[in-house]
Amino acid sequence: MIHFDQVSKRYEGGHEALSSVSLHIEKGEMVFLTGHSGAGKSTMLKLITRIEKPSSGQLRVNGQLLNRLRAYQVPHFRRHLGIVHQDHQLLMDQTVFDNVALPLIIAGEHPNDVTRRVRAALDKVGLLKREKYQPIQLSGGEQQRVGIARAVVKKPAILLADEPTGNLDPALSKDIMRLFAEFNRVGTTVLIASHDLGLIARLNYRVVSLQEGRLLTTPFSGAAS
Repeated sequence: MIHFDQVSKRYEGGHEALSSVSLHIEKGEMVFLTGHSGAGKSTMLKLITRIEKPSSGQLRVNGQLLNRLRAYQVPHFRRHLGIVHQDHQLLMDQTVFDNVALPLIIAGEHPNDVTRRVRAALDKVGLLKREKYQPIQLSGGEQQRVGIARAVVKKPAILLADEPTGNLDPALSKDIMRLFAEFNRVGTTVLIASHDLGLIARLNYRVVSLQEGRLLTTPFSGAAS
């Protein structure tokens, strides 16, 4: 599903953000990506979403060899990805419903399908009764749930999250991780970049760690308790 084969990423000036990274995440896996600030976590996610290109090596995501993906093909490729950001990136002047509907509207879905799928996604994250609220009326944890609903409303094959609990307290963080586990249980491949080692340690999923652009792997893989 996500295959890095000896992938390196060098920026102008010679800085090497990733060095010969090989990582295989199979379909239906849930994996945590950890590492210190600047270790290369965000770079890996940018490569997977095709915001950045590898400098060397091969990267294959959902059957697509990203090295050969042309610019006009990128939007279609990203339709199969769901992305959750730490800072939510919500439209504060739009309702919760409209924020979650945006990817479906961009994709040209029928209005009836948009309504059905948005409400299903909001129900999954426990916010169906908040669909007419604006994000500013919600707590930080609720805003993050809106971001998750927006990411999964397209039923993506792969769900990526970049520090999704970074601004939340431990109880809310646990709830958010439980949501990711629920999506994983129905077959979604999930990759979460997180520095919350204490929380990750209580979850029985594979953990891979980056250190100065190099990958250190803990091979354990299992199901959450």
